[in-house]
Amino acid sequence: MIRSRKRSKKNRGEKHLKNLVITGSSRGLGFEMARKFLELGCNVTISGSSLSNLDKAWLSLKDYQDRILAVQCDVRKRDQLFNLWQKSQDRWGKIDIWINNAGISQQNNTLWGLSADDTDNVVQTNLMGTIYGSQVAMQGMLKQEEGRIYNMEGFGSNDMMRRGLNLYGTSKRALTYFTRALAQEAEGNNIKVGALSPGMMVTEFITGPTVGKKKEINEETRRIFNILGDRPETVARFLVDEMMKDKNNGSHIVWLTRRKVMFRFFKAIFIKRNLFDQITYDD
Repeated sequence: MIRSRKRSKKNRGEKHLKNLVITGSSRGLGFEMARKFLELGCNVTISGSSLSNLDKAWLSLKDYQDRILAVQCDVRKRDQLFNLWQKSQDRWGKIDIWINNAGISQQNNTLWGLSADDTDNVVQTNLMGTIYGSQVAMQGMLKQEEGRIYNMEGFGSNDMMRRGLNLYGTSKRALTYFTRALAQEAEGNNIKVGALSPGMMVTEFITGPTVGKKKEINEETRRIFNILGDRPETVARFLVDEMMKDKNNGSHIVWLTRRKVMFRFFKAIFIKRNLFDQITYDD
């Protein structure tokens, strides 16, 4: 599925704007990053594997639809990522920033309790989707002789472990190594590679690994997320601002720093939050 509108005459004569592609941007953090980039005047290709979610996202951003392209894409399939690049390049002329954001959580279960399909989906989406996306973006950016690629970290990237998140954490830890190695490989090619660390966000991604399904969260987990967690729009604002300023290869843009963690725990003594009451679920 491809949806777009021709750029207005007003935009055609303006100074070159940054052109972006964000995988997994039909909702959650990816969607909020897309919105923020649009607010800053960028042209953005949003994408997702669900056609219905992509339609909702496109319509939600109706105020910017002269600068949006929506392309359905399953990151587990390399040919669809290539199509995502090609359609975006045809629309914007070049791609300045490509963000591998698409990812899925796992069922809250031990490794041996996961089905073969669940196992394949997590690894193929979180790890292979980023590898495929980086290959496609790197090949395209080498031809245009510049560009930036960012990969999204997650729980496990910093070696944290939790029962029921073995596979998810493994995929994100591998992604961290991959991103560092890719940045090293990119040296000298005018292509910049970096990692984005969003910290802990309270979204449907955490509370329900499948659309519309609410997952029970134990009290200790709920307490930690209410102290350290944030809404996607808050994190997106920070990440986008930092990416727009970033000029380095091998950048690691971190939202939830150690200093911030310490301050949050101290603040929690006096101020209580309940971010879980703000979550809505798809029909």
